[in-house]
Amino acid sequence: MHGARTEQVMLTAGTVWAALAVQIGMLLAFRYAKKRVYHVVTMIAVILFDIGMPVYLYLNKDWYRRLIEEGEIASFLIWIHLMMLVLMYALYVLQIKTALRLLRSDNSVRVDHRTQGRVVLWVRGLVILSGALLVE
Repeated sequence: MHGARTEQVMLTAGTVWAALAVQIGMLLAFRYAKKRVYHVVTMIAVILFDIGMPVYLYLNKDWYRRLIEEGEIASFLIWIHLMMLVLMYALYVLQIKTALRLLRSDNSVRVDHRTQGRVVLWVRGLVILSGALLVE
């Protein structure tokens, strides 16, 4: 029983490390935005990672026990984390919209796209931080 618990904690700590590694990749893609192919491919990979992470965690964690049986559904940190995730996904939608316009040579959204990118970096960092605080 103790070994399984340690494995579960390691699994979750591993997801935090993976998210941090992806954050570094995202920072590099932001920094080297003029290398368009690198930037676009990296950002698509980051978005796909962030879409897949909740699915992965859902399939590998006992959410019912933690949220319902242990009563963490009422935790302020859980709700902050959830709201940050919703904000991050909404920002991704805006980023994709402006990115598509940029790829069609509409440079009027370049400043918006860069500003949104900065906000995404901060929000994603906060998502990682709140997720790390929720590690069992």
